[in-house]
Amino acid sequence: MEILQARPGATAAELAAGLGVTERAARRYVGILREAGIPVESTRGPYGGYRLGRGTRLPPVVFTEPEALGLVMAVLDGHPAATDVDDLVGSALGKVVRALPESVGRRAATLREHASAAPDRHSARPDPSTTSALVAAIAARCRVLVTYRSESGNEWAAEVDPWAVVVRHGRWYLLCHCHRADAIRTYRVDRVRAVQQTAHEFEPPDGLDPVAAVEENLGTGWQFPTRVVFRAPPADVAPWIRAPMGRLGPWGDGCVLVGSTNNPAMYAQEWLASVPFDFRVEGGQELRAAVATVASRFAAALADQP
Repeated sequence: MEILQARPGATAAELAAGLGVTERAARRYVGILREAGIPVESTRGPYGGYRLGRGTRLPPVVFTEPEALGLVMAVLDGHPAATDVDDLVGSALGKVVRALPESVGRRAATLREHASAAPDRHSARPDPSTTSALVAAIAARCRVLVTYRSESGNEWAAEVDPWAVVVRHGRWYLLCHCHRADAIRTYRVDRVRAVQQTAHEFEPPDGLDPVAAVEENLGTGWQFPTRVVFRAPPADVAPWIRAPMGRLGPWGDGCVLVGSTNNPAMYAQEWLASVPFDFRVEGGQELRAAVATVASRFAAALADQP
């Protein structure tokens, strides 16, 4: 029915190709629809084919069982609170499940009721209206004025060319060109407080790969510079390095990580402390001080007690 609605006049061969069955099976399916009271008209000849009768409408939601279950699983994976009917996404998911055919909807509802999801403490979901405003500007290729609040609470406004919105590990990022800094920036969408579209248009870079660009720029443009040298080859260190930590490159017999951060304490005690290789902090006095604090805490933990 979806094929016939999208392509009136589809032939038996086209139906068979779209469904992955033989032409004979496709004709049998047409017969089943007719027996169920669905008016499917046919025209013979070189320009003939099948079409739905005038006024025929598809049900509001048409999913196969695997599609419906996959949708519920994806929603719970990305939004654990969707098991709660009072949650915004949970309410929307409930409407989708109720609109499904009974046999499919029953399994989807059972999955939703009995599955539990642990929330990701690192995820941060932005306001839907803010996200929608940014996506609309991206589609229209219009520059926007955004009001942004940093993790430390500082707030500022900047004109940016919004190139893309990227979802990465439970966080939403705006990839853009910031005219204030005249540089590429990645802003957390959940920290965008206001979006105002302007009359200025822009053209995104040719061949832009938004995910790769976000990965490359997450560790740049922050307040405190960082430079860390590891006594291990890049191939061994790379799996332990997160994109926001900076860019990793070869350096003598080891490798060097160059980046920046707004939170040296987190960089030291959460990120660097988890890397299982010897390292030396060569740059960033703030990061050196944060590493010294962590080292003192660990040394104190091993000191003899009275």
